[in-house]
Amino acid sequence: MIPILFATYGAVFVAEIVGDKLLYTTGVLSARYRTAPVLFGMAAAFMLKMAAAVAVGKAISELPPLFVVSLTSASFLGVAIALWFKPAEKSEKKRETAASKAAMVSFAAIFFSEWGDVGQITAAAMAARFGAPIVVWMGAVAAMVTKGALAASVGAGVRQWIAANVPPRVVRYAGVSLLLLLGVLSVVETLTEGHA
Repeated sequence: MIPILFATYGAVFVAEIVGDKLLYTTGVLSARYRTAPVLFGMAAAFMLKMAAAVAVGKAISELPPLFVVSLTSASFLGVAIALWFKPAEKSEKKRETAASKAAMVSFAAIFFSEWGDVGQITAAAMAARFGAPIVVWMGAVAAMVTKGALAASVGAGVRQWIAANVPPRVVRYAGVSLLLLLGVLSVVETLTEGHA
């Protein structure tokens, strides 16, 4: 079972780490919110997404591209709207509730985007190949959380630098712009894949 765990971890991590939009999404969220709630929301989303991948396997890889791009783009738009309406200055009461809100925004951004991506397909294939769904799920979730933690740590460093050097209004505009750009890139990527 240990070789299956490590094989799944390696396969999903390598499949996910290069050029993945969720890597950038996690970085953007960590640049805006504290790292711990982002990691919590991200981990919960990855647990559910990989459970679905392992449970339904091949069906995930056959989701219609228009459905996937619509869900992904709507997710990026929703997070952009949440960032736009988030107050730039934090009150003492807001600091207490910000962690749960950050976790929920992170969960939604990750859970509702990129279904049928290479990480889920890899996990589904590993579960089909090895017949050990719980071990494959554990390896896939560990790989995704590692990827997210790397992005979140970079985002946290960026957040500290930004807090010292950039006005909150500029941070809001940049974050919203990046999320909208990621949504547009999701649409373009899906439409160009269909014609390739």
